[in-house]
Amino acid sequence: MKLPRILITAMRSGAGKTMLTCGILKAMKMQEINPASFKCGPDYIDPMFHKTVIGISSYNLDSFLCGENGVREILKKNGAGADISVMEGVMGYYDGIAGISSEASAYDIARITDTPAVMILDCKGLSVSAVPCIQGFLHYKEDSRIKGVILNRLSPMMYGRMKEMIEVQTGIKVYGYVPVMKDCALESRYLGLKLPKERKDTEDKLTRLGEQILKSVDIAGLLELAENAPELQEKKTQGYTSEMVENLAENAQYSTESVRTKDTVRIGLASDDAFCFFYQDNLELLQEMGAELIPFSPLYDKQIPENLSGLLFYGGYPELYAEELSKNESMKTSIKKALNGGMPCIAECGGFMYLQEYIRDESGTEFPMVGFLEGKSYPTGSLKRFGYVTLTGGRIFGKEAGGIPAHEFHYYDSEVCGEAFLAEKPMSNRSWKCMISTDTVLAGYPHIHYYGNEKIPENFLEQCRRCREQEKRARERDRT
Repeated sequence: MKLPRILITAMRSGAGKTMLTCGILKAMKMQEINPASFKCGPDYIDPMFHKTVIGISSYNLDSFLCGENGVREILKKNGAGADISVMEGVMGYYDGIAGISSEASAYDIARITDTPAVMILDCKGLSVSAVPCIQGFLHYKEDSRIKGVILNRLSPMMYGRMKEMIEVQTGIKVYGYVPVMKDCALESRYLGLKLPKERKDTEDKLTRLGEQILKSVDIAGLLELAENAPELQEKKTQGYTSEMVENLAENAQYSTESVRTKDTVRIGLASDDAFCFFYQDNLELLQEMGAELIPFSPLYDKQIPENLSGLLFYGGYPELYAEELSKNESMKTSIKKALNGGMPCIAECGGFMYLQEYIRDESGTEFPMVGFLEGKSYPTGSLKRFGYVTLTGGRIFGKEAGGIPAHEFHYYDSEVCGEAFLAEKPMSNRSWKCMISTDTVLAGYPHIHYYGNEKIPENFLEQCRRCREQEKRARERDRT
């Protein structure tokens, strides 16, 4: 299919990818261009900034979590109908699995989707040296797909000379520049950028970025580059080449044979400032499989919605709202009662922490949480078990599911992380036990994208329907 697209990348993290990607999206919106946006890799926060700009959801493209067919399907499904699909890279362009491979890198996404890449070059303290830097990236892979650069943090006085030098000596196009814009910097914390809604001036910053990019970046040229991208091909996946995930290739594919049904079942989705890390495709896939998602707030609501047959608690920042979550006793009571009664539940990372007995904040204060699961979560001051893993050896809601690609990214740890699965890091000898898995609960620190193994949402919803039928029979018995 014809799908205009570009990928925005950089030599490293911190070079301005998110800021410039958001600025480019904003500039396009100002010109009444209709973009779709995507984030390479497993990050939750950058897509929130994309959504703030374009007003619609942004999607993740991750070849480890979703497989090659899954990446192409997500791009095709969500890019169709847009004037252009803009993908933001992850880390440095070639940085992938285990820090020693280009698998699951931004380059890997460009390769899988046959997408032209434009590199953000941070020019702070850089001039002639920009040329060998660009040449190195161009020639590291024969099919680098790098077609141009945008010069970030560059003086307008230097732009004309830098553009000519780079284009003459590297043969690729310079699509413009962005000067130093300190007042538009996006603030960070330990899990990444602060959330867009945490700053009242976020939209003002993004507007100023868009206005600057309209002045100094060749938006028409980027559109032309995107228009000339090859048709998106349906390809048989090559699977993973690393030994650790070789046996996972069959599972880590998007399947068109999964259960799609009109038999809807009501699922409560925790969604507020404390629980806000979602893969949009996970939510949409659940809906395609028959989930009616009912958002509720563990922070502000008094209890879970009525007539639910399942609960979802994804990640976020429960530690930042530990006191408020703890004080909402009626909500905690309603959740614990439902789960003790057998209501199926998935809880990831922050959601897992919330269902445990306590969360200890950085000051050392311990706040009682739901208490359905044993254990206490506590800050460690550093990333724990960071990166991609393959989960094996466990069952999902009482059924076999095969290998599961997953990702961990957390500064908190728990006294009780579970032992249902073995988590193995690719291209590494490191492994550990994790996750709590019963017939009704799947909980732990790993984040899972359902395109990597659709047995997870299938088994979950099957158990939710079973719960619904049991509740229905119980009500009928009560009436008689």
